[in-house]
Amino acid sequence: MVGPQYDLVGNPLGAVRATFERTATAAAAESGGSDPVAAFRGKDWGACDFFRSFLFEEDGLDRVPVLNASNLGLIKPNTLVRYRGMVQDMLGNEYYIGAFKDGSTWRTNKFTDFSPFSMPHPCDSHLWERHLFHCVPAPGQNSWTLESSPGPDVRRMSSCLGTELREKRKRDGDSDDMDVSENGHEESSLFCKKPKEDGDVRVSTSSTEVAESVPEMNGGDYHMPGSSFSCLVKVYDMPDSQVKLNDVIEFIGVYTFDPELAAPSDNPDDIMLDLIEDVTVQLPPSKVPRLHCLVWRKLSPHDFISRPPVVEPSPSILKDIRQSLLSHLTLVLGNDELAAQCLLLHLLSRLRNRVDVVAVGRLSLNFTGFNRESASIFGNKLYSLIQKLVPYSQAIPMSIEYLNTATLQPRKDNKSGRLVTGVLQLPQGSHLTFDETLLQTGSLTSKGVENTMLLKNLMESQKVDYDFEYYKLDMATDVQLLTLSEGKSNILPSDLVVPFRPSSVPTISAGSEELESWRWYLATVRSLPQSTEPETYQTIQDEMVSAMRDDRSLGCSELSRSVFMPQWKTLVLQFDREAYESLLTDFANFDLQMANNGTNNGLKLWREETFFGALADGEGAGEA
Repeated sequence: MVGPQYDLVGNPLGAVRATFERTATAAAAESGGSDPVAAFRGKDWGACDFFRSFLFEEDGLDRVPVLNASNLGLIKPNTLVRYRGMVQDMLGNEYYIGAFKDGSTWRTNKFTDFSPFSMPHPCDSHLWERHLFHCVPAPGQNSWTLESSPGPDVRRMSSCLGTELREKRKRDGDSDDMDVSENGHEESSLFCKKPKEDGDVRVSTSSTEVAESVPEMNGGDYHMPGSSFSCLVKVYDMPDSQVKLNDVIEFIGVYTFDPELAAPSDNPDDIMLDLIEDVTVQLPPSKVPRLHCLVWRKLSPHDFISRPPVVEPSPSILKDIRQSLLSHLTLVLGNDELAAQCLLLHLLSRLRNRVDVVAVGRLSLNFTGFNRESASIFGNKLYSLIQKLVPYSQAIPMSIEYLNTATLQPRKDNKSGRLVTGVLQLPQGSHLTFDETLLQTGSLTSKGVENTMLLKNLMESQKVDYDFEYYKLDMATDVQLLTLSEGKSNILPSDLVVPFRPSSVPTISAGSEELESWRWYLATVRSLPQSTEPETYQTIQDEMVSAMRDDRSLGCSELSRSVFMPQWKTLVLQFDREAYESLLTDFANFDLQMANNGTNNGLKLWREETFFGALADGEGAGEA
């Protein structure tokens, strides 16, 4: 095991090499001189377990700096960092020389872009592979999520701070950007390419300059601001399909940011550089940092909550927090209780299952009765609250200009082999608010029609078409969709249409503790498992068949809601099974056609004679 002399944050590669050499020596002794590292292909020899213990058992995670655009030029290469981002593109596998024999000693190049030792040629070596993922900050990520994992101040960490910046901290008032090395030559930067005949190449350590120089992966579309900062993550020893496109992941590993790899190799026999794929042309290491992953984990909404109110949920705690959140939603929506109840169910919805073309669990919501004036008041208040409750959210202005110019569809650039992102490439659990009050008379171009069809498909099937030039591929997603419009939206067919009838103007704001408890409530209830007995599905099916005989307009969407709504009302209120069966029957009888009619009488009947009355006052709640 590695001794305490290794600084796992400032010198992680030292620990990697020490564990490798120790394990290789032991394996050589056991094998009697045969190849001791052949068994290490696709496996961890103990290095990752060692870091995992340090991070999660010894509370070392808080000592690891978080890599972002603000400190990109401050952190010293080959230090341990954390990076949270969405997998925007999966670039396949890359081959590299994982281990080679230097005389009688086996050495490793794992978790590095190039060998830290001189590699004899020829030599005994092993060719290994690693997965490449292009990651970007999660689109629409709200600011409160950053507070859950702030990380230490890099400027106070001498072991992680670049050499130049460490020296500058010692010289108060020294504004000179150039340092003088021991041999008397000026060094313009921490990351400085070796001098060549055509002159030196300087890469600024300024985080602003570095961030601005990163190539845009959004096709230059101004509708997607902030998507230019990215990171190329290299993951080792991972089975296929564990990481999926659009997953939000925290990667912890060795950070490299070195323009040396962007330059042609000075050594024609450098095997490691020969194996580097063409991805370095599209994502040059002088502009896009690399992270060699030691430990990774997928992030859920719970991971963004810094101070959860309780450890284990109970019916009484859930009921109290639910009532508090429902009361606040009611006030924000101008004392419209029905709208608040529908909004709560909308925020709790998530895709549970897919049965043929039916997406079970979705609940898109359309508030009607909005105009530009009310949208500027209630709409802004509502979106501001949603930003404080969910990890990812975006507001989309549904204007003719936006539909005709925005790039909603992700597409594959076959020339570069890269996936160019679109507005609809989103992490799971994102929330989109569409403002249709901005829609005016005008003509849609072919791109506008295509964008409209993309949004409609997203509403109806929770899928996004990705354009691969010669064919299109439906990618499943899970996005909450809220539309604010004057009348029932014809562009965005929602599952639930509710007239918005405020009676007052909101003037309240929530405290930080309240917000934290509401975030925990939404994340907890959405993550609770659900199971429905076959008899229950049969009951729903029988009721739906009977209803469809009377109304031919009912279809898959109504069937999806018939399954989803009673489940969530039961889960939210913690009803017993008898109440659950009663809700199923009530919902199958009334369904949502009364709500979709847009009539006040129908909505009132739906609210008072079914489960919304129980949702408002909590009657019938009991142990799960």
